[in-house]
Amino acid sequence: MKLENKIAVVTGGAMGNGAGIVEVFAKYKARVIIFDYSDKIASAIQDFRNKGYDVAGYKVDIRDARRVKLCVDDIIKRYGHIDILVNNAGVAKLVPFVEMTDEIRDFHFDINIKGTWNVTKSVVPYMQIQKYGKIVNLSSVTGPMVADAGEVAYATTKSALIGFTKGLARELVDDHINVNAIMPGYIMTPMVDGIAKDSNANDPESVVKGIAEGIPMGRLGTIQELGELAAFLASDESSYITGQGIVIDGGSTLPETKSVGA
Repeated sequence: MKLENKIAVVTGGAMGNGAGIVEVFAKYKARVIIFDYSDKIASAIQDFRNKGYDVAGYKVDIRDARRVKLCVDDIIKRYGHIDILVNNAGVAKLVPFVEMTDEIRDFHFDINIKGTWNVTKSVVPYMQIQKYGKIVNLSSVTGPMVADAGEVAYATTKSALIGFTKGLARELVDDHINVNAIMPGYIMTPMVDGIAKDSNANDPESVVKGIAEGIPMGRLGTIQELGELAAFLASDESSYITGQGIVIDGGSTLPETKSVGA
């Protein structure tokens, strides 16, 4: 198994993309520790354990740098090392730019950027000691490649994570630490479900169907498919890849327009 005996920390692992990553990592025999501030973390961990997976976790708000460091230090005390970090935790709230409050802006910045920074800064020194590590950041096609109305704050943060990935990859290459980013398009997660419901459509399912119709593959991705990509980047199979953003979007960023060739 390609992740056997690896200790992996996955932020936001209680649901959505994070849950898919946790499931796939555990399938490949990693010991996975979830960082999540959702009240669902306890039930999520139990569900994983009921499937026979080696999963533990901490209820932690990644905006709290002190709490994050205490949790990371405790993992080192318990297990001795951290081999993999997946910075998955993120938020998205669609608000037009001129209507966006500083609080909503900072909500995105504090979790998507500063939270990722906090966890990474606590984990990296231990990876440097062991001269080994795999860091996977969850960016998006939104921001670096595309954007829709209402996504200014979200797009800004996800673009920032690409710069974070590249800068960190260059700094850590001599420590044999690979740093890469995943850039998902539409994956069927609670976040997408929330966007559909926030659209004010009478039938949120029709919104999801409309999204799928704009994707060349004709469907949204699954959290397990995203998890498989994360597992590849977290494994030694990706040993010569660093500082990259890998798109997983069913081809949604391929068309020039929806009408050409129709």
